[in-house]
Amino acid sequence: MANHQRLTLPIGIQSFEKLRKGHYYYVDKTPLIESMAKIGGYYFLSRPRRFGKSLLLDTLRCLFEGHQALFDGLYIHDRWDWQQTHPAIRLSFGDGVLTSREALDIHIHELLNAQAEALGVSLRNTSIAGRFRELIHQTHQHHGRRAVVLIDEYDKPILDNILEPERARELREGLKNLYSVLKDADPHLHLVLITGVSKFSKVSLFSGLNNLNDITLDAPYSTICGYTDEDIDTVFSPELPGLDREAIRQWYNGYRWGGPEVASVYNPFDVLLLLQKREFGPYWFESATPTFLVNLLKQRGVFTPSLDQWETEYELLSQFDVDDISTDALLFQAGYLTIKQIKEPMLGYRQYTLGFPNHEVETSLNHALLPSLGVENGPRERRTLFKHLQQHDLAGLETHLKALYAGLPHDWYRNNPIARYEGHYASVFYSHFAALGVQVTVEDASHHGKVDMTVDFGGHIYLFEFKVVEQLPEGKALEQIKAKGYADKYRASGKPIHLIGVEFSREKRQIVAFEVGRG
Repeated sequence: MANHQRLTLPIGIQSFEKLRKGHYYYVDKTPLIESMAKIGGYYFLSRPRRFGKSLLLDTLRCLFEGHQALFDGLYIHDRWDWQQTHPAIRLSFGDGVLTSREALDIHIHELLNAQAEALGVSLRNTSIAGRFRELIHQTHQHHGRRAVVLIDEYDKPILDNILEPERARELREGLKNLYSVLKDADPHLHLVLITGVSKFSKVSLFSGLNNLNDITLDAPYSTICGYTDEDIDTVFSPELPGLDREAIRQWYNGYRWGGPEVASVYNPFDVLLLLQKREFGPYWFESATPTFLVNLLKQRGVFTPSLDQWETEYELLSQFDVDDISTDALLFQAGYLTIKQIKEPMLGYRQYTLGFPNHEVETSLNHALLPSLGVENGPRERRTLFKHLQQHDLAGLETHLKALYAGLPHDWYRNNPIARYEGHYASVFYSHFAALGVQVTVEDASHHGKVDMTVDFGGHIYLFEFKVVEQLPEGKALEQIKAKGYADKYRASGKPIHLIGVEFSREKRQIVAFEVGRG
């Protein structure tokens, strides 16, 4: 049922109590945590930054501590035994940046001291592992009920130092020292939930904790963080007038942890800032600069048009460690790609197709990648591209694109590994258009085959086919578009169709043919 009363937007609110007492909008996640909370066990959940993980953990804390009034009107209120409380130990690594093992150890001691004081127990041990073990045992004994352990941003100290592998390894060992205690603490624990952005291997951080249940891709928990379409249309309905509902969906929806059968979600950070500012913008993307991501993609020579149809397997999605970070895992776990399709060609073997979740990420990531492709003055180049597309000026577009390629630094070709790939030319082309925010489809399929790139903008359709030639134009790119009938699928749209064959000379490092035809 829609809520017609305007409430306060919960921007940056991570306290469940503050949210419930302060007349903020709240999306009820208690249907999704009921089973986990009642059964107990050891759980791990990975979600990108700013997806509401901290609020989720605080909701569980309030539930286990028996704050019944805070849950009034929520799904779980009448389904929970409020007499069955559990003391909650909560550790968060979300604050600050720790750049040494010494700083990490001091921080952990401070966390353990604060929790011991809050829970009314005293710690006599001096080592971190010993004190954490003692905290769990003493909490169980003092309260007469098994403890709940909630760990927030468990991986942040490592990720903050991932560009310094030696330091990251030291911090990893410090965290492993802490988490290792959970393995033998089972008699004293009812539930453990560990959340973070990345999924480090059990061997590297949770050695021996074989009963840790990774629910990241489990369908019942696919929407445990984030807002669904239904949430937007009901909970936030008072905020929607004056905003283009379909544009909200295209800009911010599309994150999916599971196959097409599970609901996709919006990043809460984006939605709340849109509703506050009343204008569209890349709020989530701009909240942290993906320097490491961009550098890694540059170093590995990633073919950017493949980002929206990235094929991988489960092992690669979860392969993340200081010394072994798969591109697939980085893009997926950090939230830049999401699951589009899952196939199981044989029992137990799954193939995943990843792609951009939405317009914000596709546009912003490609904009961030342009400098790594040699395009330095992105804003100016985008303005020029927009002007020619807006005027449907194909001669001006040809001149602009040739100038773009001519401006790529010569040294860049020698020093950048992606320049060794023929796909570099198409990467610059695609990322330049995608960064503008126009509707781009890569390898646009028809019953005749796939055209390299389609752009739908301003009531016109542009079909691009790319060829790499030795030096002189061969005229085969445009010929292929016509011969394959790639334009047929668009004729019913009534939009003007432009066929553009683009040939790049490997020797000249330039466009040597830009042939135009009508569909």
